[in-house]
Amino acid sequence: MSQPIYKRVLLKASGEALMGSQGFGIDVTVSDRIASDIAEARAMGVEVGVVVGGGNIFRGVAVASKGGDRVTGDHMGMLGTVINALALATSLRKLDIDTVVLSAISMPEICESFSQRATLYHLSLGRVVIFAGGTGNPFFTTDSAAALRAAEMGAQAIFKGTQVDGIYSADPKKFPDAERFEHLTHSQVLEKGLAVMDVAAVALARENSIPIIVFSIHEKGGFAEILTGGGRKTIVSDN
Repeated sequence: MSQPIYKRVLLKASGEALMGSQGFGIDVTVSDRIASDIAEARAMGVEVGVVVGGGNIFRGVAVASKGGDRVTGDHMGMLGTVINALALATSLRKLDIDTVVLSAISMPEICESFSQRATLYHLSLGRVVIFAGGTGNPFFTTDSAAALRAAEMGAQAIFKGTQVDGIYSADPKKFPDAERFEHLTHSQVLEKGLAVMDVAAVALARENSIPIIVFSIHEKGGFAEILTGGGRKTIVSDN
């Protein structure tokens, strides 16, 4: 097995990825497949933290768009990320991968509370750490949570699993002639307004010199392949 380029990474997966071909909720076969990709990375000795979105369950902006309270809506969305985190943890444990869920919102009957100290402790024991509850604050996306947790855990890269195999100038499913990028700087992503992660997340990654690697979450084995330098991806870095 090839040696990985990175020893500690943060994987960001959207909630929509867990839906599979369903219109809502969690497709267990997809959760199991993503778990198998994480297991491959662990087998290479890579320490893995995971942030999962909640869009397959609920989006806070949906409440605000209909005149509701954005803060309440975002809290509902955070609970959706906890559901997804528990589902992915279940899939990992089925593979005998030691896993812990750390939530930014205290709910001790369900999972442990997040702290940087707890994160580093669990990583040192070889556990996969799944971060739930976003940042714990309204008005911040799970992309921002991913960049924040990556900085806190000392990740060497953020792996952003998306619906396509990299960053394009426009949605390639709608615009087949969209330009695909192999490499960009953080500043170029911000200047071009490329919607791979929100502005706060990209800026935080830039400030902490954390590369963002964008790849297709739907390619089985793709995570491990890219960890060893192969596969199709776009790398966002300043070097």
